[in-house]
Amino acid sequence: MGCEGDRNQGRWKEAEELEVQVMETILRVLREEHPDTLTSMANLAWTYRNQERWKEAEELDVQVMETRKRVLGEEHPDTLTSMNNLAFTFTFQGRNNKAISSLNTCIQLRKQILGPGSRT
Repeated sequence: MGCEGDRNQGRWKEAEELEVQVMETILRVLREEHPDTLTSMANLAWTYRNQERWKEAEELDVQVMETRKRVLGEEHPDTLTSMNNLAFTFTFQGRNNKAISSLNTCIQLRKQILGPGSRT
């Protein structure tokens, strides 16, 4: 079942240990800017959110978002997904102003990409 099965069973510690191991291996082999590394980091951030480990989740969310901005550009769908993930982390922490600001930026960028008549 891998990490997904552990997450679905609420076994956050086991999922975290596996995700850290995978992330460290991918990071060593593929480096920080590789899409698989960033996905692995985002998965670990999700696990931290599920454990209410907000600081660690936020640090990873910011790192993934900033790296994707630098490598892929601010308007890339993966970068926008990272902004959205960070907004969720802010929401879970009760930092609604930061969450709203992040979501507004994300919405504006999606409108620029998809056009004014699009639904976001």
